[in-house]
Amino acid sequence: MLLDSLSSGFDLFFTPLTIGLTFSGLLFGLFVGALPGLGPLMGIILMLPVAIGQQPIAAMGFLIAIFVGGSCGGSISAILLRIPGTPLAAATLFDGYPLAQKGRAADAIGIAITASSLGGLFGGIVLIFLAPLLARFASGFAPPEYTMLAITGLTAIVVISGGSLIKGLLAGCFGLLLATIGTDEFSTGYRFTFGTHHMLNGFHIVAVVVGLFAISEMAFQIMRKDLTTKPNIPMVRANFGAIVLTLKHWVNLLRSSAIGAFFGSLPGAGGVISSFTAYAAAKAASHPDEGYGEGAEGGVVATESANNATVGGTLVPSLALGIPGDASSAVLIGALLILGIFPGPTLFEQQPEIAGGVFLVYLASNVSLLFAGILTTPIFVYVLRLRKSHLIPAVLLLCAIGTFALQASIFDLWVMLTFGLIGILFRAANYPLAPVVIGTILGPLLENNYRRSLLISREGHWIFLDRPVSATLIIINVLLIAGAIWFAIRQRKKTAAKKETPI
Repeated sequence: MLLDSLSSGFDLFFTPLTIGLTFSGLLFGLFVGALPGLGPLMGIILMLPVAIGQQPIAAMGFLIAIFVGGSCGGSISAILLRIPGTPLAAATLFDGYPLAQKGRAADAIGIAITASSLGGLFGGIVLIFLAPLLARFASGFAPPEYTMLAITGLTAIVVISGGSLIKGLLAGCFGLLLATIGTDEFSTGYRFTFGTHHMLNGFHIVAVVVGLFAISEMAFQIMRKDLTTKPNIPMVRANFGAIVLTLKHWVNLLRSSAIGAFFGSLPGAGGVISSFTAYAAAKAASHPDEGYGEGAEGGVVATESANNATVGGTLVPSLALGIPGDASSAVLIGALLILGIFPGPTLFEQQPEIAGGVFLVYLASNVSLLFAGILTTPIFVYVLRLRKSHLIPAVLLLCAIGTFALQASIFDLWVMLTFGLIGILFRAANYPLAPVVIGTILGPLLENNYRRSLLISREGHWIFLDRPVSATLIIINVLLIAGAIWFAIRQRKKTAAKKETPI
């Protein structure tokens, strides 16, 4: 099955359009990753309208390459500016910036790119071998299993979204509410359409995502006082010698990549948790003379290999089960649905060439990252010198053009602006945005399979306990919720204790 998928996907991958878009996506991903405030999610969102007009594998190659490049690009600004371009690169600050301060900025960036590439390849191996096995296991799933699986994805994403548990749950419920807008699949009745034909199919996911993330982020960037400030950054040369420096830490590289792939396969965990965990493991296993926190090469290797291995791990539940691992993979699933491809167990049975093509574009993205990333480092260092006053108007223009081009609809622009305002309000009140997207994506899966389960059941809701897999998923969901409540109570007690402690 695996070899058949790869061989059938080879013809779809090995075309000038797919290769060209994959390489272009990688460069764009590095660009948005390096710029603080953007990142892979923003890059995928901005280029989503461009991608959905292409062939499926070419489109997914473009978006996945942005995901890969963006996950690595944040390390460049973290090392040079002490500002992580993405949250994924936050742990890279511990040793990346001190290493640059020692006059080894080229080594630090080269190690980060090499570790990201090799970690991503490790995640690709996990993806290629684990995703088909998981899909094969899930091929016997019926509506009850899919219902519980959707609840598991929602629970994991919302619970681990950070901040207040209540706010995360409310954000997820808001996403579920958005998923109900449009025509009811069972009764063909209209829900929350307010008498307009524009809403018969609900809101376009691209317009929602662009508004929530891109428009709100640009608004908050405008509110800051550094719009006209030009960062003072020294030029950095390409350094292929960093490959050798990275391979010296091969044990650390393998361990951190495994940690990243593991956390990536858990819906909601993400690269931030994996990079900090990998760094802690590397520091614990290191010799005191290595000087972790003072510019240790191993610290950069650990964090960057982990966060890019997470990308491969994240795609496992996304492709095999249709359950997004994070906000970026949720948008990728949305792109697949728009392209007429339905992720899940049936993907590997009915469209193995698509699955194989996705595997190949992911591997190609990471191989290209190693060489293209190091060669283009001086260019992206120059990009970091751009003023925000020049960058933000260009991003807003891309958002408007891309959203309008989806359906040539002014209504989509109003949807984008509306959700931009909603995103601003959510950010101001510290509500997470990712659960909204996840709820919107998983809402139809949950509703349709829940209703099908009740239709085929003779015992009502007992059908979910009668089936071993769905019953197991119920137990997992209960444990996740219980763990989240315990963590929230523990954090509240710590906060209260700090307030009571006299200064």
